[in-house]
Amino acid sequence: MFSRAPRVGFAVRVLGTLALAAAAAVMCVRLHTPIPWMLGPLVVTAVASLAGARTASWAPLRNGGQWVIGTALGLYFTPQVGTLVAGLWWAIALGIAWALVLGWGFGRWLQWVHARHLVDVSPAGLRATTYFSGAIGGASEMTLLAERAGARTDLVASAHSLRVLMVTICLPFGMLFWGVHGLDLSPPAIRDVSGTGLLLLATLTLAGALVAQRLGRANPWFMGALLVTMGLTLSGQVLSAIPTAVSNAAQLAIGVSLGVRFTPVFLHTAPRWLGSVALASVVMMAICAVFGWGLARLIGQHPATLILGTSPGGIAEMSITAKVLQLGVPVVTAFQVCRLVAVLVLAEPLYRWWTARSPL
Repeated sequence: MFSRAPRVGFAVRVLGTLALAAAAAVMCVRLHTPIPWMLGPLVVTAVASLAGARTASWAPLRNGGQWVIGTALGLYFTPQVGTLVAGLWWAIALGIAWALVLGWGFGRWLQWVHARHLVDVSPAGLRATTYFSGAIGGASEMTLLAERAGARTDLVASAHSLRVLMVTICLPFGMLFWGVHGLDLSPPAIRDVSGTGLLLLATLTLAGALVAQRLGRANPWFMGALLVTMGLTLSGQVLSAIPTAVSNAAQLAIGVSLGVRFTPVFLHTAPRWLGSVALASVVMMAICAVFGWGLARLIGQHPATLILGTSPGGIAEMSITAKVLQLGVPVVTAFQVCRLVAVLVLAEPLYRWWTARSPL
């Protein structure tokens, strides 16, 4: 009986958090805020967590949310869209190079600012901490790489969490104030829900997610489902659309999984560090917007699409923003996916090369 008590308590916390998140989502729908099913749960969960409420997120729900969103985004990659995206390879490569340079510059600035304050961290540990905090990649993956390099992983994780939170909140509202939406000329390959097709699609994408997880890939539930659906859609196989209610539930689960990271412990970890990360995140959003605007002019896309595609946010969050606001979903997804893969592959080798070239 006693062994079940912690599990029951955790289940109650998860259900309470979901109820709070759902209420916030419904309120945001009524207030006509952007991305209501993700932003509402994210903000209310973060606020409640910072206030000391015992919020909780269940990992299978988060994985399920990423699975659904990855599948939904893959439906946009029709053969015509695939040809369009393939023709933008050079712009995607430019976006990757931009992200690597920007992340390195962010890390160098953090190192310069905090060299006098983080006296308990060795010079090598400080360089690893700031480098991997600045890299624009997945939070969990960058934290793991940072740990291998001897960094302070709590600072790395907090930097990525705060950056993604700020970008996820600021960009949708920025698009709302800008008045851009419904610009996507390439809707999903199918808009009708088929029971049989949906079951087959779920089975195939689940298999893809499990294979990606088994292979140790980054964001396996998102990437595995996305790649399987892309393959089907690009080959002309149309099975089913994703029900709106399922997509909304997936956004809610992702919003909650982000919000629960912001505990009182997080806030008190290193206030000066978090202040620097917040300032740098604002600056990065601004200069990424300028870069995205210029790149959009070069390739003939709407600036809003490239601003989302090159923003320093998370892949799932930026793709959801593009999907809900209909702002060039395939282009945004392609830019974000390719950047994520490149940063995960190159971040550690580039760090080793840099430290070998510039020893302390």
